[in-house]
Amino acid sequence: MGSAASGTAGSSDGRRSLPVIGKLESPLTTYYLILGVTSTLVVFGLVMVFSASSVEALLADEASYAVFVRQLLFAVVGAAVAAFASRLDVRWWKRLAAPTMVVAILLMAAVIPLGRTVNGNRNWLAVGPVQFQPSEFAKLGIVLVGAVIFANKSSRMGNLVHVAVPYLVPISLVVLGLILVGHDLGTAMILLVIIGAVLLVAGAPKRVFAIAGGLAAVGVALMVTGSGNRTSRIANWLSPACQSDPDGWCGQSVHGMYALADGGWWGVGLGASKEKWAWLSEAHNDFIFAIIGEELGLPGTLMVLALFAILAWACFRLVTRTQDRFVRVAGFGIMAWLLGQAIINIGAVIGLFPVIGVPLPLVSAGGSSLVTTLVALGILLSFARNEPGCKALLDARPSLVRRSLAVLPARVRSVPQRRRSR
Repeated sequence: MGSAASGTAGSSDGRRSLPVIGKLESPLTTYYLILGVTSTLVVFGLVMVFSASSVEALLADEASYAVFVRQLLFAVVGAAVAAFASRLDVRWWKRLAAPTMVVAILLMAAVIPLGRTVNGNRNWLAVGPVQFQPSEFAKLGIVLVGAVIFANKSSRMGNLVHVAVPYLVPISLVVLGLILVGHDLGTAMILLVIIGAVLLVAGAPKRVFAIAGGLAAVGVALMVTGSGNRTSRIANWLSPACQSDPDGWCGQSVHGMYALADGGWWGVGLGASKEKWAWLSEAHNDFIFAIIGEELGLPGTLMVLALFAILAWACFRLVTRTQDRFVRVAGFGIMAWLLGQAIINIGAVIGLFPVIGVPLPLVSAGGSSLVTTLVALGILLSFARNEPGCKALLDARPSLVRRSLAVLPARVRSVPQRRRSR
């Protein structure tokens, strides 16, 4: 009796767990995971941008919702472009790789004579009332171009010439050089992460990473030592005394830690932050994670981390299931871009890294970053849509809905007739 009961219970539990496993193995899983996480982070980011920026806008004699409205407009534009990108076939992204990179390089070159300086970085272009960062589009270009170059080089990846000549020397060094001319060390570090990820998944030999890593370390060292501001940032970040002085060089990091400490376990409540009252600079931008921790507590911060973890798993699932080498390289590059940027941003807020001015993807205020990130995620949706069986199921959904709606009125009309016959 005991064994039979246990067997029945086991089979019952197995029957209950099978639908869950089946849903996770569905061709639609990757597509809907990326779409759901992206939508959640964008909506959550809009709420937090409004909460974090309202006080600063009022102190600047603007409407309390001014920053929120700008971010909402960029979110709408980004969502429209991402929806269009998700419908493009993979072949189109191969064709658009080179034009995207060329346009990004030309725009970054235009920053040198025509750019604007914001917070010490000359990396902005202005078109009327709209300012944008061309370096954000370079992230997308460097991923797509790398995927195109290495898509057909699997048998020649052991040759250093085939790796360095078409990708590292003429493209990566030019893009990094133009970014460093504008003193944007944060974006340069993200690009190094992207380039390393592209080379890793493409199968580059270890000596490429040794040489490129050494050159990157020398370049970063020259950038840091060549700027008194950056040198002081690093020195102060390493100084325990500075990390406890809210009015010193490390004041931004200290107030970010104060915000997380004030939030405690459950937070002070949405909109009730104290640090955003001119104590914590860039509260709606680079340090929005601190405001999330202060207002929503540990659950809010863990939710953000969980969403990025789900996005990472969906990207990894996409990369490992595809047979297209272009999709594998581009998907892994985009995953490294978004996760690397999130890790650097959150690490700076909690004091693990020095503050280098990197926004939290999809959450921080910033039109260029939001639109470009949404386009990148639209590309991932395009890749997921072309997984075996996914496109057919997505295309079948509208026809099934139309059939259901067509059948529904006939069934509704038949109910009174049955009642009258009774």
